[in-house]
Amino acid sequence: MLDLHALLFTLISATLVHAQTPVPGQPVKSGAPGQFELIGQSLVSAQQLFLGTLKTVYFIDKVENNPTQINGHPSWASDWNVESGAQRPMDILTNTFCAGGNVMGNGTWINAGGNQAVTVGGFGAPDQAGVPPYMDADGRQSVRLLNPCDDGTCNWAILPKQIDQRWYPTIETLVDGSVIIIGGCRNGGFVNDPGQNNPTYEFFPTQGKPINMDLLARTLPTNLYPLTWLLPSGKLLIQSNRETILFDYKANQETPLDNMPDAVRVYPASAGTIMLPLTPANQWTATVLFCGGSNVADNQWYDPNFVPITQPASTSCVRLTPDLSGSYTEDDPLPEERSMGNLIALPNGKMLLLNGARMGTGGYGTNGWAVGHSFADRPALTPVVYDPNAPAGQRWSRDGISPSTVPRMYHSSATLLPDGSVFVSGSNPNEDYSVGLEYPTEYRTERFYPSYYNQRRPQPGGIPTQLTYGGPGFNITLNSDDLFGNVQNINSAMVVVIRPGFSTHAMNMGQRYVQLMSTYTGSTSDNTGILHVQQLPPNPAIIVPGPALFFVVINGIPSVGTQVMIGTGQVENQPTSQPASLPGSGFVQSLGTGSTSNTDHPHSSGSISRKMDLDFLSVVLLITVVMII
Repeated sequence: MLDLHALLFTLISATLVHAQTPVPGQPVKSGAPGQFELIGQSLVSAQQLFLGTLKTVYFIDKVENNPTQINGHPSWASDWNVESGAQRPMDILTNTFCAGGNVMGNGTWINAGGNQAVTVGGFGAPDQAGVPPYMDADGRQSVRLLNPCDDGTCNWAILPKQIDQRWYPTIETLVDGSVIIIGGCRNGGFVNDPGQNNPTYEFFPTQGKPINMDLLARTLPTNLYPLTWLLPSGKLLIQSNRETILFDYKANQETPLDNMPDAVRVYPASAGTIMLPLTPANQWTATVLFCGGSNVADNQWYDPNFVPITQPASTSCVRLTPDLSGSYTEDDPLPEERSMGNLIALPNGKMLLLNGARMGTGGYGTNGWAVGHSFADRPALTPVVYDPNAPAGQRWSRDGISPSTVPRMYHSSATLLPDGSVFVSGSNPNEDYSVGLEYPTEYRTERFYPSYYNQRRPQPGGIPTQLTYGGPGFNITLNSDDLFGNVQNINSAMVVVIRPGFSTHAMNMGQRYVQLMSTYTGSTSDNTGILHVQQLPPNPAIIVPGPALFFVVINGIPSVGTQVMIGTGQVENQPTSQPASLPGSGFVQSLGTGSTSNTDHPHSSGSISRKMDLDFLSVVLLITVVMII
């Protein structure tokens, strides 16, 4: 006889009207696993980059003399359809140089801050629009908004002078889908200084005037792009220079944690940083990984005799689990020194580290010791993969990975694509558009194909278009091909939600990987199965509202990602409720009969075929309720 809990979960999930995404297909591209593929030239250099829809990646550059023109001036924004390869220049009007970005709870992307208007060579220009040759305006107080599209009709909306002057601000999305904008400086330079420091934070949509943050006043000169994550506790982890704090932004209260060991991790030392997967196994507890950077003392950054290009990058990796402990722990070191490395969460739960340099830091200038204009040299061309579940001493691997042919150092970006490949572009350690240098303004764009790329992908049915914070769960169906002909493979199934984030300066602001709680029912007669999936935990701080990619992973092979909306799709306080409890995992002879065998848990879970229609389900549900009564 069927387990009543399993039957009720299945029937209730099926009878609730959940909008579903189309069944994901197979990747439309082919690529050699472990290798890069050059896919074309971008219209602008990818100082900033993000995935706006399943098909479209958006680029944002600084104001410079890109050959691509729009409305009588060089373009410094564009989009790229990753399926067709079509590109489009976009107008963004105010100087986006070293702005910050993220996506809000309603799906609108924000790009905020930047630098003053410039002319040829990056020199300052009058603070007004319409001045040749670049026709740009001061971007330090600008907020730019975009609702992404695939048909080329969407454009940036510019809200000038909405915020305080911010060059190199960090932006993090909060539990209601609004954003907090943190720090930056008012003018420019290699590092920050007291005369231009902006040690404040503010919100968008606005909640009033900027508020002082003591941490940013204490951590000069390396407090630009402070490394920031919203934690499940609802507080922010902020790492700036060598200091680390928990920050209660509602009370403006700082709690000091241990100082950062081994190296400076923030810009321009620019370590690779990422929050590791939040999973049922770790009870959705956040651990943040910091790898590489540069071990430079505060007084060195200001020293006129300091030559960054002679500074070896660090190999150090450390972890911090801030909601549990304020102390860092040493992790496996990198196989080689690296600054400006980008860490990208892959759907299989591993992290890809790519881009960066073995010597030097972020930044550029006309100093005689620079390589061209670059403050870094010896590009790190070969990616490495980090497995957070591997034993200590075995977490980094480059097995089967080939190097890129394109140096990706200062002003490079990368993001995960729905097919599980990684889109890589940019590198421009120059004051303006520059060619003929060892490290020119880079437009060559690549895709990197992880080891799973050419495998047959699962094509799960029943993926919802929206996830809620608690409430009724849902079922995902898997056929024999999805389980690679062996129902036992359902044991490896993971249901994963990823926010790829806003990529710039070796960071992906807002990047997050969350695994949903799930159990399964497998059919031994035909090697098919159903995943019973719980909604998100009732805590928006685990993963904030807004668009995300949804994957089902079997034996480490991800489906092609679909896009889901987390939460209500509005910037507002998100409703929460207790998630429905799941039936136990187990096997049945047939999903249609419910005859149990080989149960993994005390409560084996029967299920129904994906073809059972709602009328029949309603009858069975009524009978079940009568039986319970």
